[in-house]
Amino acid sequence: MRIVIAEDLLLLRDGLIRILTDTGHEVLAAVDNAPDLERAVAEHRPDLSIVDVRLPPGFRDEGLRAALAIRAEHPGAPVLILSQYVERSYAVDLLADGDGAVGYLLKDRVTSLDDFLDAIDRVAAGGTAMDPEVVRQLFARNTRDRGVAALTVREREVLALVAEGLSNSAICAALSLAAVSVEKHITNILAKLDLPPDADSHRRVRAVLAYLNH
Repeated sequence: MRIVIAEDLLLLRDGLIRILTDTGHEVLAAVDNAPDLERAVAEHRPDLSIVDVRLPPGFRDEGLRAALAIRAEHPGAPVLILSQYVERSYAVDLLADGDGAVGYLLKDRVTSLDDFLDAIDRVAAGGTAMDPEVVRQLFARNTRDRGVAALTVREREVLALVAEGLSNSAICAALSLAAVSVEKHITNILAKLDLPPDADSHRRVRAVLAYLNH
């Protein structure tokens, strides 16, 4: 996979480069600021951009705003936000185009290399990879929506795990449910969020985005 990194901390940036190259990926550029990130993506058109939220010069939300600009210029460009913070408004904006290929992980909660590598694979393939804490904070914004309000507690639990990128079998294990029960819950979720069956292979992504952005 061809990857661009935007991270201002030298040790973390170099650590990401080493991890990614050691696992067979190609790091096309590793930058420490938002303007260089946008230039690198425009030049290389990577399979994935890994972006910190707070970059120079302001250390506020430059990384997320750059990610939004990249998605506007290159619709559907896969972006994985890797941050210490949950910036709710910009995170919702990042998801709002409905194209998928978005992830948001919290640095201090990434404890498994395999899980991290799985997350970058999912995002690059057009899926989602959301930290549970990010999901919790974004879900909290939507409790008044009629479609969301129609979801049962169990359906919300299932959809939260879908947002994290879990497969049906992984959801079964996490919630101690039979496969048929998980399938039924997902069918009900899609119906309540007005996502009828079609040929779109990313209906699960669309369900997550509809829920987070409604």
